[in-house]
Amino acid sequence: MNFWDFNVWSFLFIIAVLLASLLLANSLKKTIKFLQKSLIPTPVLGGIILLIITTIYYACTGKVMFDTEIFSSNGMEVLEIITYHCLALGFIASSLKTSDKKVTKKRTFEIFDSGVTTVATYVIQAIFGLGITLLISRLINPDLFESAGIILCFGYGQGTGQAMNYGNIYETQYGFVGGKNFGLTIAALGFLSASIGGVFHLHLMKKKGKAFTRSDKVTDRQTVEEIQSSAEIPMNGSMDKLTVQLGFIFVAYLLAYFIMFGLGKLVPGMISVIYGFNFLIGVITASLVKVFMNLLKKANIAKKQYTNNFLLNRLSNFFFDLMIVAGIAAIRLDLIKDYWAVLLIIGFVGLLITYIYNKFVAKKLFGEYEDEQFLAMYGMLTGTASTGVILLREIDGELKTPAFDNLVFQTIPAIVFGLPMLFVATIAPKMPEITLLILVGYFVVLNLILFRSKIFKRKNKA
Repeated sequence: MNFWDFNVWSFLFIIAVLLASLLLANSLKKTIKFLQKSLIPTPVLGGIILLIITTIYYACTGKVMFDTEIFSSNGMEVLEIITYHCLALGFIASSLKTSDKKVTKKRTFEIFDSGVTTVATYVIQAIFGLGITLLISRLINPDLFESAGIILCFGYGQGTGQAMNYGNIYETQYGFVGGKNFGLTIAALGFLSASIGGVFHLHLMKKKGKAFTRSDKVTDRQTVEEIQSSAEIPMNGSMDKLTVQLGFIFVAYLLAYFIMFGLGKLVPGMISVIYGFNFLIGVITASLVKVFMNLLKKANIAKKQYTNNFLLNRLSNFFFDLMIVAGIAAIRLDLIKDYWAVLLIIGFVGLLITYIYNKFVAKKLFGEYEDEQFLAMYGMLTGTASTGVILLREIDGELKTPAFDNLVFQTIPAIVFGLPMLFVATIAPKMPEITLLILVGYFVVLNLILFRSKIFKRKNKA
C-alpha cells in the first residue's frame, strides 16, 4: 500500500466533498434571502448542489463523477453506505439521551396521540403511494414496479435512509430497476414538500393576523447546566467526553450488528429485511446500553453519569446531516428518467395528504397549540425530526409550546405502532392488493385509537 494512492484517500475525499457542500449551502442560506425564506434545510441544499454538479458532469463526460478514480471508482456505493449507517447512528445517539422530565397525565396522552398520528400518516402515505403505482401499472405502464409507491411513507415519513433501504430491498429481491434511486428521490421530494407546505402555512398564518416569534429573532444560547451537569464526568478528563459518547454509540451499533448477523443466519431468506432494520435494532441495543449504565450507577460502580445529552444531540444532528446530503448526492437522475412523471405525482399527492391529514388532527386534538403541533409534525413527516424543529421555530422560537416535546417523545409509541408497517412493506411486492387492504384497515384502527375520546364521547351522549 502506498499512501499516495487514491484508494488511501478516496473515503476522505468523499467526506470532505460532503462537508464542503454543507458549508457552501450554509453560506448561501445566510446570504441569499430567497433561500432563507424557502426554509429548505441546509443538508438538503448541500445535497441538491452536489446533485446539480454530478448531473452536469455526467452530461458532459458520460461518466458518474463519484465513480471516477479519485473516489476509488466506487464512490456512489460509498455514498449509499454512508446514508445507510448514518441513519442508525443518528437514531442510536438520540436513544442514548437521558430525560428527567416529569410528564403529566394530559401530556402523556398528547405524546401518545402524537406517536399515533405519526404512524397514521405513514399509513395514509403508503395507501396513496401504493394506490397510485398500482393504478398506473395496471392502466398505463405495465413495466412500472407496481408496489413502488409504498416507498412514499419511508421517503416522506422516515427520511432518506429508510427510503433507500426499502428501494434497495425491492431492487435486489424483486427486480425493481433503479429502486434505490427511486427511494432517494422520493425522500428529496419530501424535503422540498416540507419547505413548500411550511412556507404556505406560514403565509396563511400571516394573512389571518396570527402573531408569532420567528427563530431568527431568538438567540440560541445555552447555560453551562444545559451543556453539562455536575453529576456527569468532566468535559476534558483522562478521555475526552466526546470520545466517550462516540464509544457508547459505536458499541451499541456493534451489538446491533451481532444481533442482525445472528438473525440473518437463523432466517437467511429475510437477511436484506433484517439488515434494513439496522436503525430499529440500533435503538434497542442503545436502550440496553443505557439500562446497563443505569444499573452500574445504582450499584455505585459507576460514580458519574457518562452520557451527555448536549453532545449526543450534536452527534445525532451530525449523522442526520451527513445522511441527508449523502443520500441526495447518491441520486442518479439517468436511472430514474422513466419514472419522473410517477415521482412527481407521488410527491405532490404526498405533500397534499400529509398537509391535510396533519392539519385536521392538529385542529381536532391539539387546539391549544394547533399551528405549532401541525408545523412540527408536518415537517417531520415530510422530512426528519430536525425539519419539524426548523418549521416549529419559525412560530415558536423559544420552543415554549408542548409541540417540541411531542416531537421528541412520540418516538416510543410511534415505534410500537409503526413496527407492523415495516413488515407489511416487505409483502407488498408479492401481494399488492392485499397489502392495500391491510393498510386501509390499519388506518381505520389507528384513527379509532386517535379519536377515541371524540368517538366514545359522542356515543355516550347518544
